[in-house]
Amino acid sequence: MKLRWTIMAILLVFSALLTGCQPLKVLDPKGPQARTTANVIWVSIGTMALVVIVVIILYAFIIRKYRASNQNEDYEPPYIEGSLKLEILWTAIPVLIVAFLSVVTIVSTFKVEAVPKGYSKEPLVIYASSSNWKWHFSYPEEDIETVNYLYIPTNRPIQFKLYSYGPISSFWIPQLGGQKYAMADMVNTLNLAADIPGEYTGRNANFTGEGFAEQTFSVNAVPPEEYDEWVDEVKETAKPITEAKFDELLEPGHLGQSTFTGTHLGFSPPPGSHHSEESNTANESSNESTQGTNDSNPINTNMEGMNHGDSIMGQ
Repeated sequence: MKLRWTIMAILLVFSALLTGCQPLKVLDPKGPQARTTANVIWVSIGTMALVVIVVIILYAFIIRKYRASNQNEDYEPPYIEGSLKLEILWTAIPVLIVAFLSVVTIVSTFKVEAVPKGYSKEPLVIYASSSNWKWHFSYPEEDIETVNYLYIPTNRPIQFKLYSYGPISSFWIPQLGGQKYAMADMVNTLNLAADIPGEYTGRNANFTGEGFAEQTFSVNAVPPEEYDEWVDEVKETAKPITEAKFDELLEPGHLGQSTFTGTHLGFSPPPGSHHSEESNTANESSNESTQGTNDSNPINTNMEGMNHGDSIMGQ
């Protein structure tokens, strides 16, 4: 009796504590990529719960049906070599479960890796780089840079270019999508989008030393018009980022939020000069186009002169 009341008291305490818990952020999605991830988690939980429930029911049925008290004292079980049907059944069921979860995982992986569909605008490209223990966000399109916080427009795809100025970090915004690593020798791409305005939390999900726990950043998802106002305000009030200032920011330690005009991509490009190669390619194309236009007049003039000379000789 005492054990029974003890178990009931423990259950009541846990019930009271759990009522104050907030919902898991990964199961409270605010964008299409996060919604896909949450659906996969629910499908996996449902599949595992179904297996556990069926096993518990079968276990209770077997121990009740075949318990010793149901048989006579002189009962001797028959010799059974095995059952081919049962062996096929308990082999096929796990194979089907694994195949089902594999298909769900593969389809969802391709979906979350691609640029979210259904939006009229092109993705907003943001270079997200990590250092001990902070995050640097460069907006090439707006020519601004922030530290430890993001402003993004809702209802527009966001394409993050991830890399690191230190150890391998993991870029993760639970309510907008899954995590992906930021490394020092390559650039990874992560596509996200926010459908609902709000302030979300991002963090480094990979242990990188003593300051790892505080390597977080805030994400402000706002309507497009409010995002444009923020960009204009930054360009009017923020100071330009310099190479010396950026080197100072890379020093190990914690910082608050900072905002700058310009980006560090020009003097400290991503691994493999990813950004600078794009800029150089665009500039080379522009120069070739301009050169072709400038050279077209002398060529045409020469051709006209040749034709005029031929006509005189012909006369």
